[in-house]
Amino acid sequence: MHWSVVEVQSAGPRLLKVRFSDGLTGTIRIDPAYCTDAFRPLADDALLAQAGILHGAIVWPNGLDLAPDTMYRAIKNSPARHYDVGHCTA
Repeated sequence: MHWSVVEVQSAGPRLLKVRFSDGLTGTIRIDPAYCTDAFRPLADDALLAQAGILHGAIVWPNGLDLAPDTMYRAIKNSPARHYDVGHCTA
């Protein structure tokens, strides 16, 4: 699929740079508000930086993953090519 992640790397605290199979690139930031319940481990910046890829999705050693289709749509539709995962607006 065009939304499969083919590259991910840490780009700073709470920030990952991603590239999808169709060449689209962007950044994602994991908002601390997202790091609850099952995703609580992602509050640890050291773990967050260990992101890898499995079957086109971003994954971590503890088994957590992010849906690539959601990231792809958000990044593609963002003029800044950025997606805030878990960002809450008032």
